[in-house]
Amino acid sequence: MINVRNRVAPFASRLAPTRDLCTPQIPCGSEPAREDARSITTRFGALLLCMISTTTLAAEPELRVQASLQPADSAMVGSLIELHLDVLTDTWFTSAPTLPDLKLPGALVLPPDGHAEHLNQTLDGKSFNGMRYSYLITPNVARAFDIAPLTVRVTPGQATTELSAQSQPLHFTATQPPGFAPAEPVLVAQGLRFTQNIIKPATALKVGDSLTRQLTLQADGALAISLPTPALGDVSGLSRYPKNPQVSTLDDGRGHFTGGQRIDSVTYRIDSEGHHSLPAIELKWWDASSQQARTAHVPAVDFDAVANNSYRPVFSLSDDLKKLGQQNRLHLSGYTFGLLALLLGVALLVWLARPLIHRARLGWQARRAALRAAWLESAEYAWRQIPPQLQGQPAQLSALYLWTRRRRKGLRLTAFGARLQAFLRACYGRQPTKDQALLQLRQSLATLHSQAENNQESVASALRPLNPVHEKDFP
Repeated sequence: MINVRNRVAPFASRLAPTRDLCTPQIPCGSEPAREDARSITTRFGALLLCMISTTTLAAEPELRVQASLQPADSAMVGSLIELHLDVLTDTWFTSAPTLPDLKLPGALVLPPDGHAEHLNQTLDGKSFNGMRYSYLITPNVARAFDIAPLTVRVTPGQATTELSAQSQPLHFTATQPPGFAPAEPVLVAQGLRFTQNIIKPATALKVGDSLTRQLTLQADGALAISLPTPALGDVSGLSRYPKNPQVSTLDDGRGHFTGGQRIDSVTYRIDSEGHHSLPAIELKWWDASSQQARTAHVPAVDFDAVANNSYRPVFSLSDDLKKLGQQNRLHLSGYTFGLLALLLGVALLVWLARPLIHRARLGWQARRAALRAAWLESAEYAWRQIPPQLQGQPAQLSALYLWTRRRRKGLRLTAFGARLQAFLRACYGRQPTKDQALLQLRQSLATLHSQAENNQESVASALRPLNPVHEKDFP
């Protein structure tokens, strides 16, 4: 506000000089005229200041987003393409902008790492300042790529709400470098360094010792995640133990990307004496500086190992797993396989026939219950209860009465022979001899049962019993 007033006051004084504001009543050279002129000038300047301040406060800041590719015209598979995203405003930034995620099928994309390049540009006659962010893109296949508009959100200074703006869509085409097959991996770099380091004991190698082969690959202008994996295969007479690769980004020390680095390490344990050789490794790449294919390689490593009588070989995990797999392998003959298939089929049929089996089980249980009920209501069941009752103390005749009713003999027990009649006279006569009569009756049970079987004629009582029983007990 103070700066605007300082700029407006001289302009207002030039627009209203004191001599032009004199009146006929007051001479221009008089003191009252000069005081009126100064008052009018002050009021006009204050009014103009308020108008400019109101206009400045009412205007919303502007946000612009621009995108460009470097290089813009051509690209190769495996090369590095920079997508510059410029975020500009005509005021200032109160916080870092929110950048969109960029995903391109068939290409590796490394988002901005937070470092930005400050910009000052003039667009449409207006001054803008902002920051430039860089996406690093490496295409893996030869085809055309389309980048949709990228939306950036940020709250510039003097903005009441968060603002958003979009960049223009972009397009580029990646081609296969000469000398590379269509499906062959391609490494494109401005420069490449491929070295190896052998770490081994200072003394002569012997069986049981270990040595480490370390390969370092540095590529200028290439993403670290796009660097290929060198071929570190098995070697006869050596046990191989690879380590996880170390992948990192190279910079110039000030946060600016320069390339990628990959370090692969593998440790070999010597299992047998004699001469051993680690093979040479070659790496084909495209030199973007000279526009030609090149080959980098590391030489083979030869060494000898002597016997070690004190060495006891440790277990080999891979060999143990192979042996374990052989021991646990299941061999099935044709007969066994057929038997298993038959059992599986029977189990499937049983599972499908569960409702029928359940109904059959319920029917069998019902028939069994009916047969038991019929057995308990039969004369034979009552006959089997007679001997235990006669041997009891005191003896009972309820089973004998029940048997006679179920044999359809009614209550005329005299129909079963002289033994039973003698028993009745012994129990109920004038001179009862019950014990002797019980003994005689027990001895005559077999004769009594056979007489009952032979006598099929039903005997009904002439008089109804004093203690009636159910009608079903009578013929």
